[in-house]
Amino acid sequence: MAINHKHLFYFWKTAREGGVVKAGEALHVTPQTISGQIRLLEESLGAELFDRQGRSLELTETGRLVLEYAEEMFSLSAELEQMVRHYPGGRPTDFRVGVSDALPKSLVYRLLQPAVSLPEPVRIVCREWRLERLLAELLEHRLDLVLADTPVPAGLERRAYSHHLGESGLSFIASRSLLPQQPLPFPSGLGHLPLLVPGEDAAVRQKLMAWLERRQLRPKVVGEFDDSALMTAFGQAGVGAFAVPSVIEDECLADASLVLLGRVPELRSGYYAISMERRLTHPCVLAITESARQKFTQVEHREKPD
Repeated sequence: MAINHKHLFYFWKTAREGGVVKAGEALHVTPQTISGQIRLLEESLGAELFDRQGRSLELTETGRLVLEYAEEMFSLSAELEQMVRHYPGGRPTDFRVGVSDALPKSLVYRLLQPAVSLPEPVRIVCREWRLERLLAELLEHRLDLVLADTPVPAGLERRAYSHHLGESGLSFIASRSLLPQQPLPFPSGLGHLPLLVPGEDAAVRQKLMAWLERRQLRPKVVGEFDDSALMTAFGQAGVGAFAVPSVIEDECLADASLVLLGRVPELRSGYYAISMERRLTHPCVLAITESARQKFTQVEHREKPD
């Protein structure tokens, strides 16, 4: 059985727009045309794709399965069209990536660096927003990839895929100027230091606060930051101790004014590449995921409970 791609496209557009009227308006055709194309697709598949209740349409179980494959097909089609139309003759390929604002910027650089080292020229277009907005841009094919510290939310209406890159515990760091002459025991010494913490959007925030409570550690929280680079700058200035993913610990400690207080491997954050592809094919995405998994594996070997 050969599926008519035009029928499939009309079905896909109707599912995305939420009805035949809106799909017809988007495609500049009549609702009757849309309905006829979907009916032909259902006949060719031998299954109903929508439950029709008055003017309301709900996807059937088969409809949800077909939509999942249609999303991937038309995503690849859009990627191919843009590649051919906009980047002929060896010009750099735009790689459009969204970055959750909860991610440390130095970690983002490490994740993205392999994409610019490919043999083919690449121009990275980086957008930083809250995850909800980034996912909306991804679903509209305005982004090729989203990097985040959480997988795709369960309630997302349309399908996107989370590709786990790895995990990292936390490393607590402080400026030497903040510390007494006698070394503080870890982790109990944290209770005697001012502390800088990630903002509420960071997935590790609740884990960190719960861990402090379990340990009966009550440091004075003197700063809360959505931007991890800004938090690090305050930490370097001696305003408070702070925690970073252990995967970027060595970068922070390259500053001789900072010292490692201790590591907490159980305070783990996961990192994800979110795409419209179930099977990754984009060369930039493949380079990022392969390199990231190697980096996180090295960190897991280094992390040991104190």
